[in-house]
Amino acid sequence: MLHLVGAVFLTTAAHAVTWAEIRQRGVLRWGNDAEGGAPYIYHDPQRPETLTGFEVDLAGALTAKLGVGSAFVQQNWDMLIPALGDGTSFDIIIAGLERSPENLAKIAMSRPYLAFGQQLVVRADQPLVTSLDPLKGRPVGVLSGTVSYRILEARGDLDVRVYQDNVNYFRDLETGRLDAVLTDTPIAQVNLAGNAKLRRAGPPFAPGSYAIGVRREDSALLPEIDRAIEALLADGTLERIYSKYGLWTAEQGALRGWKAPEEGPAKAGASTLRGWRTYLPILLGAAVTTVWVTCAGMAIAVVWGLALALLRADGPAVVRWGATVYVEVFRGTPLLLQIYFIYFGLAQQLGIKLGAGVAAVVALGLNYAANEAENYRAGIEAVPKGQSEAAMALGMTRWTALRRVVLPQALRISLPSVTNDFIAMSKDSSIVSVIGLVELTKQYQIRAIDTSDYIGLGVMTGGIYLAMSHTASVALRRLERSLR
Repeated sequence: MLHLVGAVFLTTAAHAVTWAEIRQRGVLRWGNDAEGGAPYIYHDPQRPETLTGFEVDLAGALTAKLGVGSAFVQQNWDMLIPALGDGTSFDIIIAGLERSPENLAKIAMSRPYLAFGQQLVVRADQPLVTSLDPLKGRPVGVLSGTVSYRILEARGDLDVRVYQDNVNYFRDLETGRLDAVLTDTPIAQVNLAGNAKLRRAGPPFAPGSYAIGVRREDSALLPEIDRAIEALLADGTLERIYSKYGLWTAEQGALRGWKAPEEGPAKAGASTLRGWRTYLPILLGAAVTTVWVTCAGMAIAVVWGLALALLRADGPAVVRWGATVYVEVFRGTPLLLQIYFIYFGLAQQLGIKLGAGVAAVVALGLNYAANEAENYRAGIEAVPKGQSEAAMALGMTRWTALRRVVLPQALRISLPSVTNDFIAMSKDSSIVSVIGLVELTKQYQIRAIDTSDYIGLGVMTGGIYLAMSHTASVALRRLERSLR
């Protein structure tokens, strides 16, 4: 049975390092990401308040064997391992975590609870694609921080698009934004069921397994979990759970005979500061994406924001009302929501399939245009009205007075605010990673997960952002001085 625990309890609980403390508490807290989707963990369509999925059922069966309660704790999938190390939120990870050398170098892991393979998925109208080889240079979608991602990255000849969930890269494959998706077999199975638009491209390969993640210091807990998983396999509980979701295969039955391989000592996390010659160029490459997305987005924001300000200042009543509504809507709704609407919503409802880069630039530009419109409006209102009146008294039309007298002064007044927005956009551009663009912050996150070095990479990433912001500030201050 899944017990929900209050947020205060979850975030302030003591760091449990012994099995005895967990038994005394009476609850085993397991971390996962409810965005994981079917068949792992998802909200029941019939009861939206209820979580279901084979990992939810596994957690309930596991804790029942252990004689404690079950408490689900929400955490972003990319951050599950770092959060486990903190120890204040949850005790174990049950979240489709691969029993891979990369993960074993960071945490302790149980015996496997599910076997899987890598499955390449393409559109049904691509009959000649049966492997990764024909996809050289073409966009392939993958979930971040996975074995699938490491396989694609190791090839070095693919346009890898990194996603944060198990759903949207299949939608992009259907609409033609991607040419293929590489994912785990359980994910492929769910997304291919009843979908005539997609097909498997060849058999599964690179077999692997999922295991439960445990902190290394919780040495008494790991054997208890191993014994519980072994018991669930032996008494048929896992077979019943997996059969419910169509996951039981001969490979799952073979887990009963699994023997722990000989594993050497855990590798220490890589020092990226010592290896800066390797990681700095990678981060700088991602910074290029941040720069062009920011510059292109700001160009749209500056031009469209000025148009909105002029329409609000001197347009017909209906136009003024429309411009006001635009500003309030785009300032009053989250940028993330606007990106999803422009990238996914337009493709789904209107068939407008914008590329990830175009959608990112458009979303940032339209969002920041609302801010720029207000900056320009404040600048226009700061110019004394007597100057406009004097210009018109000299024979200028209203629009000529606005263009020749008011706007030059208003733009100069607004420039510091525009400068601040440009720097803010360079940091807000990190949000475009949700549609598959690997910009600077996303690259930092990917590499930090791989190396477990959040400080060294963070220093380099922060230094790059600081250099970009400082350069922009200096250039724009010089522009301000020249306009005086």
